Amino acid sequence: MTIKAVIFDLDGTLVDSAPDLMLATNHVLSRLERRAITMDEVRSFVGHGARALIARGCAATGDAIDEKTLDFYFAEFLRFYEKNIAVDSVAFPGVTDLLRRCAASGLKMGVCTNKLEGLSVRLLQALDLAKYFGAVIGPDTINVAKPDPAPYLETMKRLGVPARQSIMIGDSETDILTARAAGVPVIGVTFGYTQKPVATYNPDYLVSHFEEVWDILKLKR
Repeated sequence: MTIKAVIFDLDGTLVDSAPDLMLATNHVLSRLERRAITMDEVRSFVGHGARALIARGCAATGDAIDEKTLDFYFAEFLRFYEKNIAVDSVAFPGVTDLLRRCAASGLKMGVCTNKLEGLSVRLLQALDLAKYFGAVIGPDTINVAKPDPAPYLETMKRLGVPARQSIMIGDSETDILTARAAGVPVIGVTFGYTQKPVATYNPDYLVSHFEEVWDILKLKR
């Protein structure tokens, strides 16, 4: 089937956002009088949204917190992160070149992420990437998160392309499971945020740099 759209995960796939996610998480942990978490810990905790990131950070630094306390510190995280969303975050090498190539070839592009939609758009705008995407879907967009296929299918609906004519690019088990549930092929990137190597989850393709992606897309067109 001819590929007409490319759907990207955000954190750990398009953008190396771990430094700013770590900063915001450690802000919350400092309020709880906990130790700071490390970059390696952040990279293994990311993938299921900010609430899960905070919960994992708390579990790693002391006792787990209850839902009411988590609600409070989730709001605190969001306030801090929104103001510091692109301090040290950068697009991964080769991202902009690939997006330009896709746009020039007529491929539609979307983002399907477990980062809140508003924060996702803000981050993409800050890095001058938002202009490439016809849809940005977060877990709050339709109140369903990956790996449920519904956010992916909503992305395709908004792009106006059948899901079967798309391919996903992601860095984690969540992305592989989402693609499988949606019935689409998936490219795994090896440089992202995951507890185990992404190859463990058997993506259809594996790349270590975005310059490798275009050759895969050409084969699918």
